[in-house]
Amino acid sequence: MNAPPTPGRGPRRFGWPQRVFSQVLLMQLAIITGVTILVTGLFLAPLSDQLDDQAMRRALAIAQSTAADPDIVENLSSTDPSDRGPVQSAAERVRRATGAEYVVVMNQRGVRWSHPDTHRIGAIVSTDPGEALHGREVMEIDSGTLGRSARGKVPLYGPSGEVIGAVSVGIAYDSVRARLLAAIPGLLAYAGGALAVGALAAYLISRRLQRQTHDLAFSDISALLTEREAMLHGIREGVVALDGAGRVRLLNDEAQRLLGLGPEAAGRPLDEVLGDGRTTDVLAGRVVGDDLLAVRGNRVLLANRMPTDDGGAVVTLRDRTELEHLGRELDSTTGLIDALRAQDHEHANRLHTLLGLLELEMHEDAMEFVTEVVGVHRATAEQLTEKVQDPLLAALLVGKTTVAAERGVSLRPAPGTLLPDRVIDPRGLVTVVGNLVDNATDAAAGSDGARIEVGLRTEGRTVVLEVRDSGPGVPQDQHASIFTEGWSTKDLPAHGKRGLGLALVRRLAERQGGSVTVSGADGGGAVFTVVLPEALAEPGPEAGAMTGPATGSPAGTPRSTHPATTGEQR
Repeated sequence: MNAPPTPGRGPRRFGWPQRVFSQVLLMQLAIITGVTILVTGLFLAPLSDQLDDQAMRRALAIAQSTAADPDIVENLSSTDPSDRGPVQSAAERVRRATGAEYVVVMNQRGVRWSHPDTHRIGAIVSTDPGEALHGREVMEIDSGTLGRSARGKVPLYGPSGEVIGAVSVGIAYDSVRARLLAAIPGLLAYAGGALAVGALAAYLISRRLQRQTHDLAFSDISALLTEREAMLHGIREGVVALDGAGRVRLLNDEAQRLLGLGPEAAGRPLDEVLGDGRTTDVLAGRVVGDDLLAVRGNRVLLANRMPTDDGGAVVTLRDRTELEHLGRELDSTTGLIDALRAQDHEHANRLHTLLGLLELEMHEDAMEFVTEVVGVHRATAEQLTEKVQDPLLAALLVGKTTVAAERGVSLRPAPGTLLPDRVIDPRGLVTVVGNLVDNATDAAAGSDGARIEVGLRTEGRTVVLEVRDSGPGVPQDQHASIFTEGWSTKDLPAHGKRGLGLALVRRLAERQGGSVTVSGADGGGAVFTVVLPEALAEPGPEAGAMTGPATGSPAGTPRSTHPATTGEQR
């Protein structure tokens, strides 16, 4: 029986290599070899013609010099052809001196007066001398009695200027061919040297390419590119690739959505695409760290930057807008729960006081106590709703007043406060006021005579908001950086990030064409001023009916008494 074939063995197949390094090296070697052969051939082809031309010109020059000898002209006319004649002697002397194969002097009928073979003297030349005997100089490669040669023929003129004969000089063609063959080894040596240098350069370039491509095959690179495109455009994280010059090299679909850019941003400088701001500084690496916060439009982004070997970087972006919103809601809910807990404790104390007065049968004192407590709460609510006629904003301030009171801070409207119920974007204004009041409460808590004043006034359709606190204030050198994303003086909240509240306040104000500034207050503290142009709608016929305290609540409180979510804190 035949033994079964050994697994894994078989005839070795030779074919086109798969590695990029090997393919590029072979292609370069093939190109270099082909170019070397082509150049060598292109050099040899004109070299042969050039050597022929040089030999013919040399023969013509020797013939011209011989024809100019007056002794030869005179002896041609006065002597007969002879192997010992003066013409033969002069011609042989020229031939030996110049190394020519032959120097033939002939008369007008083509009869030789000289020849290296003396037996041919007196005979007619073997090739047609007609053109030379007609006064024209001739250069040619031709075959004669002495074989193939490079020839030059010139007319021989008598004393009166008539053509009396011709001089024909030949250069042996074997010497021309020998010069050509002698030049080939040197030429091939140069070609071989050039080929060796080219092969070495091709090898070095291929080795560098091998390192850069990690010795992958073209099929592997194609597969990696396909997988890369699928991954970049399929993941739900933004990816921004930058080159060493700070230009955008790549933007996936999610990055375009988060940054509000289009595909045309690729190839342009990052500063030109995004403009100035913290987001640009984070992506460009001017702000370092992990999980850096940035605000782009109304989105809160979490950025991480990884440098690459070529001096560029890859930045990943995650959308934390919803998470930040939930975190702020959690902060607000926690604060509301604390306020409700405190109110419950205060309410229990009031009930115990009322119960004690009733048990002591101090009925009139009990009535006064109840009237005073209810009156204070109603007075506060009515005071706010008269000055702030937007229900959402009034409800926010009522709730913030209670929370601030529990922390020992007095919150009251500033003199001259009046805001009609014509706010175009009440939720945006609630976010701005809520952030500033929360910051002011944190700053004023624990200070002597802790207080906050909230001023809202209008100038045409412009709303001017001022929040003044009795806290330590903001240092002069931080008036600009306080509105930067990530700036904060507070401990981390439950969701782990701060430094967005004032940045969002600035973005909301700038989005409406307004501004936000901070300055020092008289007697200490800080004053935040927000100007919102065209924040109010044009007054209409129904505007008067909608102004004034909202109805529907026995205490005269706004339509909604739930404190609105502020959204962000410093």
